[in-house]
Amino acid sequence: MLSAAPPPAIVCERPWVIDGDTISCRNLPARVRIVGIDAPELPGHCNPGRRCTPGNGGAAKRALIAMVRGGRVTLRPQGRDAYGRLLARVSVNGVDVSCRMVALGHAVYRYAPIRC
Repeated sequence: MLSAAPPPAIVCERPWVIDGDTISCRNLPARVRIVGIDAPELPGHCNPGRRCTPGNGGAAKRALIAMVRGGRVTLRPQGRDAYGRLLARVSVNGVDVSCRMVALGHAVYRYAPIRC
């Protein structure tokens, strides 16, 4: 049985951090949702009735900014979510961002299994 080849990696040009689990790239039309994790929301962004990850959303955003600053950000697309965002495994200089954000305590595993 043949398996499909993984999609080619995309280099994210001039990454901009939206929050602890979302970035945008100058060369892509849609925002990128980091697969497999959920970071705390920024103040005022957790809508009533929604289950939001507890923690400091500002600290999560700052951690992701520090991670991508000056690094080579690479995306491995996994599809799109209900909001039209590109779902992707994201790495910086070869380090998996999902695994690193969880290890630092700025996100929890959610939605998809991740091997770190």
